Amino acid sequence: MEVIHTSDWHLGRSLYGRRRHDEFEAFLDWLAAHIENEQVDVLLIAGDVFDTTAPSNRAQELYYSFLCRIAHSATCRQVVVIGGNHDSPSFLNAPKALLGALNVHVVGAMDADDEIVVCRNADGKPQAIVCAVPYLRDRDIRQAEAGESIDDKRAKLAQGYRAHYRHIGERAEAARGDLDIPIIGMGHCFAAGGTTLADDGVRDLNVGSLDHIEATAFPACFDYLALGHLHVPQKVAQSETMRYCGSPIPMGFGEANQQKLVLQIAFEGRMPQVAEIPVPCFQPLRRIAGGMEEILEALKQLKLERSNAWVEVEYTDADIAPDLREQVEAAIEGTHLEIRRIKNKRVMDRVLQRIDTAETLDDLAPTDVFARCLEEYEIPADQRPELTASYAEILQTLHEADQNNE
Repeated sequence: MEVIHTSDWHLGRSLYGRRRHDEFEAFLDWLAAHIENEQVDVLLIAGDVFDTTAPSNRAQELYYSFLCRIAHSATCRQVVVIGGNHDSPSFLNAPKALLGALNVHVVGAMDADDEIVVCRNADGKPQAIVCAVPYLRDRDIRQAEAGESIDDKRAKLAQGYRAHYRHIGERAEAARGDLDIPIIGMGHCFAAGGTTLADDGVRDLNVGSLDHIEATAFPACFDYLALGHLHVPQKVAQSETMRYCGSPIPMGFGEANQQKLVLQIAFEGRMPQVAEIPVPCFQPLRRIAGGMEEILEALKQLKLERSNAWVEVEYTDADIAPDLREQVEAAIEGTHLEIRRIKNKRVMDRVLQRIDTAETLDDLAPTDVFARCLEEYEIPADQRPELTASYAEILQTLHEADQNNE
């Protein structure tokens, strides 16, 4: 049995105002062709299908067109999709019955009765059991109580994750019985020790590491664990069979030089063999940093290469460069290069100073703004962790309220 593990497509995402539909379409065409050429049996999509809870018509068209193509392929017999923290559970689940007729199983929100998926071969015999656990929201796994501390909340979240995965694992083992078939776990979460990059588009599930999940929370019965949320391909606890595949295209300039992957797992009985399949680069990104001379020289080199890259420029000299944008735009005139972002580090280092700067709120995450406020009002260092965690809980509550309104 051949399985593909992918996640974090973020269909509909833009990069500083530039739509990326062509990249997403190119990736999905490549993935569909790979599935057909490699005769893949099962496709796992581990959350964050869309970038927002209300995806555009174009993003939806890409998603459904891809699923229809896979459903009509001669090889792939089962697609399993779980919801991520960017996805609207109700939106993903809305066409559930229709997609089910195409052998596409969708689990948008926690539903223990729906999270066990039996994948069958061409003869209708069980081939694998998938534990399709979506992003688990705070309210799904923890009962809030007045007066509880941050440590209490963290302990309850950990307990809730363990309990849910243990229950699903036990049900999967019961469904497998004496069959020599693998159990494959899925999840969308932040495993403890996971790696992120600056500007990689990962949204904290609970800022302050409240819900970072230890590897021991996942049942030992999982022969392979397909995770989503982190955009850097990586192993969990150095395990070959507990993996993040990462996002298929760079979500920000922080991922500009990263080789993107999907993971292909070949099963012989219950034994998995994991292969990293490189995803082609459909739109190059380049990050240039330095003084004016270095920036202009780097742009000149890209021009000589006839590059069509999207470029982020960061000016780092101490001297003020009032015509920074004008010089950069003049340097790329007549090329296919696009300047998507210009950062003036000398200006940005002036904390909370907005007069005569190029900095906007788009440059800052909510947690960055809060950290600057703590610094500006000279809040004692020993008080900051709990205040940050409380602020994170407020952000999470607001985010979930927005999703409930969809």
